[in-house]
Amino acid sequence: MSYRAEQYLSLPKQNQDNYIKGKTETEKRDLFREILYNGVHGFCFSLYEDGQKPGDIISEEQVRRRMEILKPHTSWVRSFSCTEGNEHIPKIAKEFGMKTLVGAWLGDDPEINEREVEGLIKLAKEGFVDIAAVGNEVMYRKDLSEDELLDFINRVKKEIPEIPVGYVDAYYEFTIKPRITEACDVILANCYPFWESCPAENSLNYMKQMYEQAKQAANGKPVIISETGWPSKGEELKGDFPSEKNALDYFISTQLWCMDEEIDCFYFSSFDESWKIGPEGEVGAHWGIWDKHEKLKY
Repeated sequence: MSYRAEQYLSLPKQNQDNYIKGKTETEKRDLFREILYNGVHGFCFSLYEDGQKPGDIISEEQVRRRMEILKPHTSWVRSFSCTEGNEHIPKIAKEFGMKTLVGAWLGDDPEINEREVEGLIKLAKEGFVDIAAVGNEVMYRKDLSEDELLDFINRVKKEIPEIPVGYVDAYYEFTIKPRITEACDVILANCYPFWESCPAENSLNYMKQMYEQAKQAANGKPVIISETGWPSKGEELKGDFPSEKNALDYFISTQLWCMDEEIDCFYFSSFDESWKIGPEGEVGAHWGIWDKHEKLKY
């Protein structure tokens, strides 16, 4: 997800988060390590090393090396595509005893869309998919019409009726696109206070509002936070500051809140990826808990 000019929620007047209140930086880093080594629900899998980008073919060995780093710290992994080496992600995750949220990347190229959907169905039928995601922010990018996306969702549901099928987009899309919400078995909501210019000190409360809006739209269906995070470096965004301090605070607060509320959450992201400087500016390359050299930041 990238910058959105609109601010969809009203900012809370004060931060009500007590998870990090009064803690020193040393205490917060200790708490971070405790959370990480006890294990979080899920991470979004970062596939690309320096010099790589979407469109490159990624090896099984590279996926395996990064999966070995993640394995002690999470029980779920989310992937974004079913081609170009991304298909290795759920296979290796299953080999390591992890669960998978597997996505088919849909865009404006019909041939690629067909390969992605067929790849998702194949992986699911082979037993590598626990939750299937048909598309990621397609409505936001306007790559497909609502009817075209619904056709893909319904096709996948018909092919793999025993597996929950959803669609990933910003939390508010499930309010304004009720037909898509109705078609999904599970609501996969991206919640990014940073991209809506929410100050770091209010970010957890803002994220709670995002989740609650998606939950109301879901009308009883399960809601998963499919992405949330905070960048550790990069450009300021209308009063939002990427920094290691803010990223660390956000990780701790969101993880502890999700644990308290028993909310499934996939943190974005696992590793920094340099290619994202292109679409998102410098800030895009610094969302990982591990840096681009696969070293833990905190």
